[in-house]
Amino acid sequence: MRRWHPPHPRPVSLVAGGSRGLGSWSPGARPARLRRRGLRPPPRGDRRGAEIAESRAREEAGDDAGRVVAFECDVADREAVQAWVAQVESDLGPVEVAIHVAGIIQVGPAETMTFHHFDQALGTMLMGPLNTLWSVLPGMRERGHGRLGVVSSIGGVVAPPHLLPYSTAKFGATGLTQGLASELAGTGVTATTIVPGLMRTGSHENAQFTGDRAAEYAWFAPAASLPLLSMDAERAAHRMVDGVLAGRPMVVLTPLATIGMRVHGLMPATTVRVMGLTSRLLPSAPAGRDAARPVTGRTAAQQLGSDVVSRLTTLGRRAAERFNQRGPGSAPTA
Repeated sequence: MRRWHPPHPRPVSLVAGGSRGLGSWSPGARPARLRRRGLRPPPRGDRRGAEIAESRAREEAGDDAGRVVAFECDVADREAVQAWVAQVESDLGPVEVAIHVAGIIQVGPAETMTFHHFDQALGTMLMGPLNTLWSVLPGMRERGHGRLGVVSSIGGVVAPPHLLPYSTAKFGATGLTQGLASELAGTGVTATTIVPGLMRTGSHENAQFTGDRAAEYAWFAPAASLPLLSMDAERAAHRMVDGVLAGRPMVVLTPLATIGMRVHGLMPATTVRVMGLTSRLLPSAPAGRDAARPVTGRTAAQQLGSDVVSRLTTLGRRAAERFNQRGPGSAPTA
């Protein structure tokens, strides 16, 4: 791994999607990691919860609390992102590291997904990275150094069933970051595609469920909570930061994601067929327009009322507390 040598004594890092989920940075995770690599704790941008994000960031940053700033910003709003970056660079200095983490999870069969669902997913997880990267990139190019990172997903390499808007957006984010990494070769600026599988961030509680909502929650929530299927988010955060600062083109975070990428690379048609078989095992969509109306994971869990699923999601509920998924105005985040 190449060692990160920041060009300024205290360079600025920026995170899009920082109030909840993986972006909320549990105590001792990424802020400490960034400080040890010579970076200021990040100004965090998020659609909601800036006050919560700033409070948590100050608590986690310790001696650097005065340099932690949270901003309320919708990453799908290009002008808002540009204004956010301009304010950060005016107040704190040039952004040397930018990581896009913001995400939204919508779970349900394709026939229950509307244009609105796709607009939400593409706005947050495709246009969001584009808006963020393009707002900091000109300055990085001019200075001749910088680090960019975008959290994609194994769902942006292999399309899983019942996550179509999510997968569509993540495929776009993967292509954006990989293509940008190639075009930035030799400039001193790098772009890293971060490919996690499922991570225990408690995001299943704020995910949006359509179709047979309780049944969809029954398979998704345990998968996002069990240790063999999901990865501890704090451990993932350390690897993400190290990979971005090292300028690696890609960071794959979980063994299942690694296996999925390799199998899909060798047998893409077979992988699609397996996903088709998996889709047939998942809940079918009920009749009626109401099937497209989403509910949050917390509501779906109440509708399900299963003690077994509750026990299987114990670690996920603990993660929801740690990663700020239950704060006022909670919004779906990855």
